[in-house]
Amino acid sequence: MLTTLADAVPAGTTVTYGQLAEASGTGIPARTVGGIMGLNPIPIIVPCHRVVAGSGLGGYSGGLPGHELETKRRLLEFEGALPQPLF
Repeated sequence: MLTTLADAVPAGTTVTYGQLAEASGTGIPARTVGGIMGLNPIPIIVPCHRVVAGSGLGGYSGGLPGHELETKRRLLEFEGALPQPLF
């Protein structure tokens, strides 16, 4: 799943958990993708901040404790990839 993310979602773009699940071709459900992203040991290298929920930012495991979503939002803003409904 992390390989699919690194290969298929370039900087400046986002993908939903469901879209990433489908792109992986593994049959893994979207909810499981979120769990996998949460286990990413190097979130700034493998860009799990680019994976968002269909209805919002979703979660993020990087950043300072208690500020994870703020970090995700800043990374997406920096890349110019914050989905419009989330502004």
